[in-house]
Amino acid sequence: MKIGLTIGKYSPLHKGHQLVIETALSEVDKLYAMIYHSPETTDIPLPVRARWIRELYPQVTVVESWDGPTECGYTPEIMRRHDEYLSALFRDKNITHFYSSEPYGEHVSKALNARNRTVDIARSTVPISGTVIRADPYAARQYIADIVYRDHVVNAVFLGAPSTGKTVIAESLAADYATVWMPEYGREYWEQNQVSRRLTPEQLAEIARGHLLRENRMLLQARKYLFTDTNALTTRIFAYHYHGSAAAELEQIADACVARYDLYFVCDTDIPYEDSPDRSGDANRHEMQQQIIDDLLRRHIPYIVLSGTLEERKGQVSNVLRAFKKFSDVQIENAAQG
Repeated sequence: MKIGLTIGKYSPLHKGHQLVIETALSEVDKLYAMIYHSPETTDIPLPVRARWIRELYPQVTVVESWDGPTECGYTPEIMRRHDEYLSALFRDKNITHFYSSEPYGEHVSKALNARNRTVDIARSTVPISGTVIRADPYAARQYIADIVYRDHVVNAVFLGAPSTGKTVIAESLAADYATVWMPEYGREYWEQNQVSRRLTPEQLAEIARGHLLRENRMLLQARKYLFTDTNALTTRIFAYHYHGSAAAELEQIADACVARYDLYFVCDTDIPYEDSPDRSGDANRHEMQQQIIDDLLRRHIPYIVLSGTLEERKGQVSNVLRAFKKFSDVQIENAAQG
């Protein structure tokens, strides 16, 4: 058997890495891809980077290296540490081919007693590097797979009862940040499908599903931020309000919201209520607002309340965005103080 190995930080995974992986897959019977922890290079957690490869290339055996050497360079000491680590880790794997697009392929392949297989070392086929992408992943969009790009976009969702300003602030912020926003699909669906101002439980689940599909498309169009108007948590509350329960599919989509969004903003009820055919009055607005907040608390989802005028609310969001890092340990409660 031909057994291949390729290694990297994959911070982030890009088309150059994919060329190496795909070349290896076309030439060997089994391929290992080892990923270094590398906190000094990237904030993106190792399991996230590993997931990219697992989803794109399920036939690859991904090895997560939490304790490997992370120094880069070609001094005898650095090369020795890497060679010894890899030799010990893959001692019983019978590696026959080592794949890379870097000069270190020469010394690593010798340590593994494997063939040195370099791919596009001159970067002529895929003219990109991790350093360039980290500087501006949005400018290098063409070199990043969709699942990788989505993980670089901060998805900020705006919740709140009807007539609390969610749509206005999402659209306005998108214009300010030169990106796109995700409109509330439920409003469009209600206008086209309501009967006597009501929707069935199955239709509410369809709203959640349709919103999610559209949101996934918008994430690929966003530049750094996606501002999302409402999500399935609100749709679920509507289901309980009108039917006393929610369809199983809607419950599942709502549960997935916990990990789906990077920032939760709740628009306050401190602005005048504006009635419309799809709304049920100011009294119901306050009741639903409390239900939304209680649901966030029940799910242990941190949130920030936005109050005041549109400009004041946008200023509060901007303070959070300046301090927020998608994969860091910065607490949004502290960021809100900014």
